[in-house]
Amino acid sequence: MLVLVSWQVAVDGPLLGLDRWTRHTVRESRHELHSTLLNHLGKALSDLGSSVPAIPTLLAGGALAGWRSRRAGAPRWWRPVVTTVLTAGLIPLLVVPAKAWFARPGPFGVPLAPDQWGWYPSGHTATATLSYGVAVLLLARTVGAAARRRLYAAAALLVAGVGLGLVWSDYHWLLDVVASWCLGGLVLWAFARWLPPRRPRGRNS
Repeated sequence: MLVLVSWQVAVDGPLLGLDRWTRHTVRESRHELHSTLLNHLGKALSDLGSSVPAIPTLLAGGALAGWRSRRAGAPRWWRPVVTTVLTAGLIPLLVVPAKAWFARPGPFGVPLAPDQWGWYPSGHTATATLSYGVAVLLLARTVGAAARRRLYAAAALLVAGVGLGLVWSDYHWLLDVVASWCLGGLVLWAFARWLPPRRPRGRNS
């Protein structure tokens, strides 16, 4: 999916019609509803993809997971801390070169200034997906099944909310967001394989 979307953005392919249709539909809905509450909610959700609060949440999640792992006697309890630091450094390394290479204008179609990177992929979506996703991935290894499901659900809703808020607020094209979801999912999958397996716990612990 990531390769397909990136190819379409690079060649200005027909799939970009989905972006234009989505933007037109969202703008019409926003005009018809004329809801200040929804507009503020969209902006608030998109702001959750900023470096603050996403990166502090990532680091705090790693620190808490490391502390809980050490208390449980895990031999590699320090891995969550290392993982969060790697993630924080990896986000700009993945996003900034792609933005500069694709140099895609934003939804308003204004040409990029010489000092601008471009809109594809969405940096806020990537930051949210990796920061909240990795924090939950690490914490989930220190809790029981019930708490783990709640953490996964909360992270999924939060990351989805950031992406939808960006589209609703006209900050990004839909495919900018979709690409970052795909990119973040690949990184989370890789980290999940690198991290040590979960330690057995009680069913409801």
